[in-house]
Amino acid sequence: MNTQDPRSVDPANANSPAETMEELRRQIDAIDTQLVNLLVQRRHVVERVAEVKREHDLPVFHPAREENLISARRAQAVQAGLDPDYIEDLFRTMLRRSRVGQLETLGRRGARPGAKVLVIGGKGGMGRFFCRWLTLSDYEVRVIDREDWPAVEALARDAELCLLAVPIDVTASVAVRIAPHLPPNCVLADITSLKQAPLKAMLAAHPGPVLGLHPLFGPTTTSMDKQIVVVTPGRQPDSCKWVLEQLAVWGNVVVETTPEEHDEIMGIVQALRHFATFAFGQFLHARAVPIARTLELSSPIYRLELAMVGRLFAQDPWLYAEIVFATPERLALLKEFIQSLQQNLEMIEGGNKQEFVARFRTIAEWFGPFSEQALRESTFLVDKLVHRF
Repeated sequence: MNTQDPRSVDPANANSPAETMEELRRQIDAIDTQLVNLLVQRRHVVERVAEVKREHDLPVFHPAREENLISARRAQAVQAGLDPDYIEDLFRTMLRRSRVGQLETLGRRGARPGAKVLVIGGKGGMGRFFCRWLTLSDYEVRVIDREDWPAVEALARDAELCLLAVPIDVTASVAVRIAPHLPPNCVLADITSLKQAPLKAMLAAHPGPVLGLHPLFGPTTTSMDKQIVVVTPGRQPDSCKWVLEQLAVWGNVVVETTPEEHDEIMGIVQALRHFATFAFGQFLHARAVPIARTLELSSPIYRLELAMVGRLFAQDPWLYAEIVFATPERLALLKEFIQSLQQNLEMIEGGNKQEFVARFRTIAEWFGPFSEQALRESTFLVDKLVHRF
């Protein structure tokens, strides 16, 4: 293996600048080859780590270990005269690939292998997603869709988990319909983006364990690594514990909250955000804005923002309609948002720059330290975008 230090080249011995450059490039290629070979060696060691974790039932993600490693490599970078942010970026990429690779095997473990799981709406996007992951983890998965209800007695027999993967507006009625067929000890859970009404309906319909779940990701997700699942406990939490353990095995981060807090925050995080994105896209369409040309004449941050708009319109409109129109509370929130825009319009029509600056400073103070965090995170994303495209 070529380990020659590239700084050892003596320009005086080179016949021409072109030959010197060619030799330097050969040395860079040799170093790059060594880097790839080292990554292969690292992967082999990671595979052995995965075997030990599997034997001793250890978690894939060890936050303290990863942060200690990053801190050590940053310190090493400073001592070596390298940019610590650059080194951190490299190692976080490697660590993520290691986690994803381990989850390919460890994530297929079942917290209760062989358990019978009934997925209502198992032929929809998220239904198919969870059916696949459950099957890979050695569960006996059964599906009920519209045409399968005549066989509900056989499909629900001995079920230990019933997962409602149906649209928001029918979740409550489906819970009422399936509950009489479930065993008393079966966990009844939903994965909708609304929690108060579905949880209330499940608790009323089923006397056994009840659990509210909201995966904050879609069916195109390729890895569960660090994907958030919001949990709203319903009844008999000890009987539901194995379901949460399975989510953790898959790599999910489980965040617990009340149904009330969940729905209030999701009004902002989902309904308001999606509606504002829809309105921006609608405005661009109405003005026939030349999208491609704006990208040629824009900053990377605009491209990132426009990517979020385009991402919305690349997906199922009914999914977002259900989220935006879900509750009267969300309608009130959106009306309040539109009224705030009207107030801003009055300020702009009046040419009141001082008012704009005053409001800007007030909001900046309210955001506090998060503004600096947001600046760092968005800069990281923009740099990634520039690098990739």
